[in-house]
Amino acid sequence: MKKKMWALIMSTGLAIGLAACGGGGNDNDNAGGGNEGGGATATNDAEAIFKQNCSSCHGENLEGRNGPNLQKIGGTLSQDEIHDVIENGRPGMPAGIIKGDDADKVAAWLAEKK
Repeated sequence: MKKKMWALIMSTGLAIGLAACGGGGNDNDNAGGGNEGGGATATNDAEAIFKQNCSSCHGENLEGRNGPNLQKIGGTLSQDEIHDVIENGRPGMPAGIIKGDDADKVAAWLAEKK
């Protein structure tokens, strides 16, 4: 009986944890709204993508919640290193929450935070 209760508690905790960190993929396949020219729109897109997928753990203002503070992450990690974390995850952060061009945009945006 104790094993079944323990398994139930652990699986519930895991499900809640994964849901809080973005849960699944990005249902918005065209987050850029058709404007792929870069500039301010790309920054706004990256911020919107971040808020939709990452802010539940990293905070609306990058201040950190369950996940670390990212306000100055660009001073610690390069754009490629940030992209690698987004793509492959880290302990406590699932891999692939953001994919493709969206991951590229968010990595570039976060790399500017110094």
